[in-house]
Amino acid sequence: MTATPSVDLRSDTVTRPTPAMRRAIAEAEVGDDVFGDDPTVIALESRVAALTGKAAALFVPSGTMGNQLAVHVHTRPADEVLLEAESHLFLYEQAGIAANSGCQVHAVRGERGVLSVDALLGALRGEDDHVARLSLVCTENTHNRAGGAIVPLAALEAVREAAHARGLRVHMDGARLWNAHVATGVPLATWAATADSVMLCFSKGLGAPVGSILVGEAAAIRAARRARKRWGGGMRQVGVLAAACLHALDHHLARLADDHARARRLAAGFRTARFVRVDEPQTNIVIAELEPDGPEPADVLAGLERRGVRMVGFGGRRLRAICHLDVDDAGVTRAIEAFVATLSEPR
Repeated sequence: MTATPSVDLRSDTVTRPTPAMRRAIAEAEVGDDVFGDDPTVIALESRVAALTGKAAALFVPSGTMGNQLAVHVHTRPADEVLLEAESHLFLYEQAGIAANSGCQVHAVRGERGVLSVDALLGALRGEDDHVARLSLVCTENTHNRAGGAIVPLAALEAVREAAHARGLRVHMDGARLWNAHVATGVPLATWAATADSVMLCFSKGLGAPVGSILVGEAAAIRAARRARKRWGGGMRQVGVLAAACLHALDHHLARLADDHARARRLAAGFRTARFVRVDEPQTNIVIAELEPDGPEPADVLAGLERRGVRMVGFGGRRLRAICHLDVDDAGVTRAIEAFVATLSEPR
């Protein structure tokens, strides 16, 4: 008997290459990217630079490296970096801003991932010799900890204008910017124009096995390329990975709308369970918050696992589920049934 496949909602990073993507990988034309002559990498970098309206792009192994390179080229040691307190750059990159670039973080609370102009202005402390020099502002869109929330374009534009008026640079962690683009119809270049540099991931919703990209001004990307080499990120015949990313852009971008629709259906199903509150998702991330008198998160996760469904704890009494390329309608149904059954178990 064939076992029923599990429904893995832990992240959109768990996808596996489709057969067509594997063929693209196998047939990729390659060169040596450290020498700058891998044609598939060149094609990918040129395409994403054009999509985002930026002068240049750099293919990197991970979103974390892309973010850290951006911080590195926009700052000097002992500078200060302003970001939202729930941002990936602050919470999930091992203090890389300090370790890699020698900078201090100034984290401020936002509203559903939105870093406000007021927060930016409040962080300014002038030229006093006692304080760090603020040089970079970082945003995130979509915002992971805010449940895949789309940070409004107007808010990002306002931060850019306020930052630039004071000589500050802006970097966007756009790991899931593709989702914001598909959900709103706003062109990628319009979103990207709110920052001097943007990092985008191919290994999340687009379903590539490895890879992210940093886009920005030519001089900044050139500096990032040098730092990438120093940090051990120089890659050789990496066109095999860039081919997967190009395939994803051709075949997996528009279908992100399917993930968003399934996330809404998943959220609606989860709301039928006891002891839980579920916000309406804007993209592909569903956050379920267990009520104080409900079961413990670890017990719910264990019950789901027994039923072949995987989710993750997301701090406090929150659980996270993410819809992606490998989750179909039948998988959503199974996940809803498992969630309701688990929360109905006697305690």
